[in-house]
Amino acid sequence: MKIEIEIDTALQESELRIRCPEINEEITLIQKMISELDNSQTQMIFYQNDTEFYFHVSRVLFFETADKGIFAHTTDDEFLVEYKLYELEELLPPYFMRISKSTILNTTKVYSITRSPTASSRVEFQNSYKKVYVSRNYYKLLKWKLDHQHMER
Repeated sequence: MKIEIEIDTALQESELRIRCPEINEEITLIQKMISELDNSQTQMIFYQNDTEFYFHVSRVLFFETADKGIFAHTTDDEFLVEYKLYELEELLPPYFMRISKSTILNTTKVYSITRSPTASSRVEFQNSYKKVYVSRNYYKLLKWKLDHQHMER
């Protein structure tokens, strides 16, 4: 594999390009590692009453739409965020995924899924009373993502 760095002062932001004859396991792994590096510093501002909190998004179990906005749920708390769900989908690391029209889930925090073939399946988290529901449309993708996450460990 050949690695080349080109400096272009006209660029507004850094760009990384992978050129390969085909996408194989090695290329996929490199892409994943770079993506995780790029998102590893993702911190956000979280609001609770008149207080601003600054912490890494990896602490968040899920983001959920409620009548007063979008809320980030941690193990035992909830915080208002100033993003729409579609904006969060773009900003968050790849271990987050949408699981319904109103919820984005941190897949690394999932403890269990109770499947319901006729309705939404329940997702629970370790050391938390909180739970969310994954719609049938997103269940297969979530299951695939969780299976692959655990195979990599």
